[in-house]
Amino acid sequence: MTLMHPLPVAADSPLLAVRDLTKRYGSRIGCADVSFDLWPGEVLGIVGESGSGKSTLLSCLAGHLRPDEGEVIFATAQGPRDVLQMAEAERRRLARSDWAFVHQNPRDGLRMGVTAGGNVGERLMAVGARHYGDIRARATDWLGRVEIAAERIDDRPSAFSGGMQQRLQIARNLVTGPRLVFMDEPTGGLDVSVQARLLDLLRGLVREMGLSAIIVTHDLAVVRLLADRLMVMKSGRVVEQGLTDQVLDDPQHAYTQLLVSSVLQV
Repeated sequence: MTLMHPLPVAADSPLLAVRDLTKRYGSRIGCADVSFDLWPGEVLGIVGESGSGKSTLLSCLAGHLRPDEGEVIFATAQGPRDVLQMAEAERRRLARSDWAFVHQNPRDGLRMGVTAGGNVGERLMAVGARHYGDIRARATDWLGRVEIAAERIDDRPSAFSGGMQQRLQIARNLVTGPRLVFMDEPTGGLDVSVQARLLDLLRGLVREMGLSAIIVTHDLAVVRLLADRLMVMKSGRVVEQGLTDQVLDDPQHAYTQLLVSSVLQV
């Protein structure tokens, strides 16, 4: 079965360029002056304690929150575009095709009243697929790729365990071959053994599909396994960034040192 592949991006051009992104809640800062480039095929991890601004940043990047300042420039098929300046209909098309969002709670990313196959098929229909047989075949293929048995295709997500629901949400998001995936605590709330299996699955799919991804998590083990590069946030600001192993093995900022040491002491 033919897979959808990302459109090529020039090797010297970032897939996503974020400049001075800022979000305030009255006098409180959600995130402030955040700038970075994300390159094709790169996985960026964003870590920090609760209230550090990482989830606010992700929501602004993905279009769930409107930032007060800044630019989010994405390499569309027509060239670099500031997503914040797009019309709402254009942003929605982008979210259905080139972008995907994996929620911490899979129920937020699934239609719970629709079958497993229907959940995956809906995403295909949103980008123009219409042939029922092809849609069902693609859904069956993707259920298998996320380790859900084909005979469960007509079961509803409510009949699945939490780990299976998360894998179904991943299938729903990746079936259309997006170029950029946002992940918000993708293993949060799962048992340790389920987390490990899901992380192995995600790592394999990211490498196989050449995906670019931005992962928000409080779990340093998750970014160690999945992320090429790491940003550490505190009080809405990026305090340290660099290659993941470099940041975790030799943290320079006192806050990063505290995060790393707290994990080592557990």
